[in-house]
Amino acid sequence: MTSQPRPADAAAPDDGRDDPLYAEAREILQQLTGNPAADFHPGQFEAIAALVREQRRVLVVQRTGWGKSAVYFLAALLQRRRGAGPALIISPLIALMRDQVAAARRAGVRAEAISSANALDWSDIEQALAEDTVDVLLVSPERLVNPGFRDEQLPRLIERCGLLVIDEAHCISDWGHDFRPDYRRLRDLVARLGPQVPVLATTATANSRVVEDVAAQLDTSTGEGTGEGVLTLRGELTRDSLRLGSLDLPDDRARLEYLAAHLDELPGSGIIYTLTVSAAEDLAELLDRPDRPVKAYTGRTDAEDRAELEAALQHNRVKALAATSALGMGFDKPDLGFVIHLGAPSSPVAYYQQVGRAGRATDSAEVLLLPGREDRAIWEYFATSSMPSQESADQILAALSGASGPLSTTALEARVDVRRSSLELLLKVLAVDGAVEAIKGGWVATGAPWHYDAERYGRVARARREEQDAMLAYERLGEHGTGPDVVAERPEQCRMVFLARQLDDPSAVPCGRCDVCAGPWYPEPGTPDRTTAEAGGQDEVAQLLDRVGVPVAPRKRWPQGLDRLRVGGPDGAPKGNIPPAEQVEEGRVLARISDLGWAQPLRELLAHDEEGHRIDTELSPAIAGRVVEVLSAWDWALRPAAVVAVPSATRPRLVRGLAEGIARVGRLEDLGTLTLDPEAGPLRSGGNSAFRVAALWDRFSVGPELQERLDALRGAPVLLVDDEIDSRWTMTVAGRTLRRAGAGAVLPFALAQLG
Repeated sequence: MTSQPRPADAAAPDDGRDDPLYAEAREILQQLTGNPAADFHPGQFEAIAALVREQRRVLVVQRTGWGKSAVYFLAALLQRRRGAGPALIISPLIALMRDQVAAARRAGVRAEAISSANALDWSDIEQALAEDTVDVLLVSPERLVNPGFRDEQLPRLIERCGLLVIDEAHCISDWGHDFRPDYRRLRDLVARLGPQVPVLATTATANSRVVEDVAAQLDTSTGEGTGEGVLTLRGELTRDSLRLGSLDLPDDRARLEYLAAHLDELPGSGIIYTLTVSAAEDLAELLDRPDRPVKAYTGRTDAEDRAELEAALQHNRVKALAATSALGMGFDKPDLGFVIHLGAPSSPVAYYQQVGRAGRATDSAEVLLLPGREDRAIWEYFATSSMPSQESADQILAALSGASGPLSTTALEARVDVRRSSLELLLKVLAVDGAVEAIKGGWVATGAPWHYDAERYGRVARARREEQDAMLAYERLGEHGTGPDVVAERPEQCRMVFLARQLDDPSAVPCGRCDVCAGPWYPEPGTPDRTTAEAGGQDEVAQLLDRVGVPVAPRKRWPQGLDRLRVGGPDGAPKGNIPPAEQVEEGRVLARISDLGWAQPLRELLAHDEEGHRIDTELSPAIAGRVVEVLSAWDWALRPAAVVAVPSATRPRLVRGLAEGIARVGRLEDLGTLTLDPEAGPLRSGGNSAFRVAALWDRFSVGPELQERLDALRGAPVLLVDDEIDSRWTMTVAGRTLRRAGAGAVLPFALAQLG
């Protein structure tokens, strides 16, 4: 809970010091904080009074560290004193809920949380709610769709709710940088509350468009939801403690060498954000030392490990966490000393949200962006993968409508050609729109009509592109000069002013601290007094970036649902474990496409043209040399005797040239290429495992000439070559074809692994 003594010359937020409610609220604040001088920041009591006295809908947009939690904890306790039931707080992340419960309990507020992380405690929490010994209950928006919670617990909570709080409310809006479909159903929840129940929505990252959207969804005063019935309190969003900068370095090697050389110079402990999981893991591997721990924190990190890593950062037991956006909203370390970005987020608003973790209770914190050449490609990947499509939605609705009962997500996955992550997202979208519903046993179609809102999604896509352009503009600030004179003439060149204006905060003035206002504050590479320090990290960076190849694990089980797709013909659909005699071995790629270092030239080689078609070209000498290095270092049990190429409908020149080059340099027999079904076209990207196997099952065969050569090898190992590996099913099915034709061990090799 945030509270500070008010300066002697500061006015009361609403000139209400003689107001009995003000006195009561301040007395509680002082009791909870143990600080007899504690008083409200401007705007805090105004929000509390609107909630408690007027039962208003209130939207608070204030910078991180302003004290939004103080508003809802105090409002909850004041409501409890007036006989109201517990406050219900909707919070988006388990880690955030954990921090909020801990903060509330430290302040003497009786708080509990219901999430997937504490399922064993739910019965005890229900009992405490029944006994009216809970002041605040936190739940995730996803919990609202859970059939048991929605049908059994939520009605009782709505009946007794004394205050509804929607934390990180920008998640409600399509336009928000972290939109979540489940947040959309909160409008229905607000509408179910009686007019006597106040509602508070809070966020630190919302521009005017997001504010208007959120306010409209909170407004139940009219049928149209204009937002006029919502009190919106917006404060200044600039942060005086942050010293912002952006340093453009030529490539991954230069960025990593810079970080390795200068990490120890950064104050305290902090966060180094990356755009991908593999980049975070690689970065932690590079920077971690016994005397200076750096650990990875990503969406792949187990929940228990996340809590342990958060605590390590809180108590300065690590120098930094190399993290994806999984470490984001709500993480509260007031003395966080720095935030570095290895690659830029896709919008200035998302960037502001992440850098806002730093310097909340310190006079200064360092914030440095190290943009990468690959940033825009990564932005586009995440933007397109998160957008629902008409085709996929129609598949889901048709499958559910044709089923005799509810379908689990796993069962539905075998009926629609949609990857699991996209399927789960689409189900949430359809559920919020009322077209499907989760019940015990799975999902059902409601029969309600659903139409793909192409105009809406088109607007969102355009907005995302505008945000990307704005992020690139942020990186270019200062390219026409730096210093007070430049900023005096063009204040929008100040980095803090730029970010504040992206949030539609008109009050921002040049900070005087960023690298545009005051010149670079960070060590500039290549200067004489820095070259020695930078050289110290070069060996470690070279060891990371020049490591030889990335292993690719083989598939060992067939996906479910192949029988429904009529895979297998008269032999029946394959199921269960893939027989060892038909499996491929562990394979190799030069790099994952999301890696640091070699991924950049691979992205350029495996690029698409403006119409989205794959470009077919030849290997560069550098990549060809890298192929030789990876193959030379491969610790296979038996050296392959021959090379076979996977037939490619999109890059035949590249794949055939790769196979021929390997055969020539390695003195292996070139067996040619598997035969491609003449009716087979390019494989559809995406999709789930069952549909991918169905598309591949009869795609390849062994022609007479290749069969004769395989027979002559008498079961010797074979290297199976392709341009890229995505789902691993192409290599699995093609390798099975070779094994059944008499090949020995099949060793998959490709230039890159996608994803």
